[in-house]
Amino acid sequence: MKKLLLASAVSVALVGGVQANEHSGTYAFDNKDTHQFITFKISHLGYSWLYGRFNDFDGQFVYDAENPENSSVNVTIDPSSVDSNHAERDKHLRSEDFLHVGEFSEASFKSKRVEVDDEGEADIVGDLTLRGVTREVTLDVEMLGHGKDPWGGYRMGFEAETELRLEDFGIPMNLGKASETVEIIISVEASASNSIHPAITDSGAGPGICVSAYPFSYIPILD
Repeated sequence: MKKLLLASAVSVALVGGVQANEHSGTYAFDNKDTHQFITFKISHLGYSWLYGRFNDFDGQFVYDAENPENSSVNVTIDPSSVDSNHAERDKHLRSEDFLHVGEFSEASFKSKRVEVDDEGEADIVGDLTLRGVTREVTLDVEMLGHGKDPWGGYRMGFEAETELRLEDFGIPMNLGKASETVEIIISVEASASNSIHPAITDSGAGPGICVSAYPFSYIPILD
């Protein structure tokens, strides 16, 4: 999980060039229609890359356009929703060797501060709780773009990543030096909570947020 969980980096992503107060406010994750992804990448014995994702998570962020450093994000994740596209491997990932979901049914990220440099680039520093262990992590964020959509809403996009050492979160499984760390990659397009696409309104799903993340294919919610 190079430079999570969530969620996990949204408030910092909004910093890049957005300075209009009218865009301040709360942005909700689209957990009902699953247009969001938290993905991970880890080496398998140094011979190949294993990719996966967490299918169930929820959260929101507050963006302060006038003072981006006051922005914040909170995310909760269901670790049992881990999905590596292989049922037996996913069962192992849920076991005591890795996520131990029988004992630790929730993971979370809560931002503590947003750090913006002179060039407008930003990091989100916050507490990640995983497998019952809480540690401070930093999410490196790149602003991808922002602006109005064709339906009268306002959207912002970012990409973020962080890296975690398995042993730092009490994960006992040791597959060798090449597999000591795991990279999390987040790519998200979010709509303000008062910007609801008609297709989502009709379904009763609530505010719309579209998320895509490499290496998984993105299926648009819009026709």
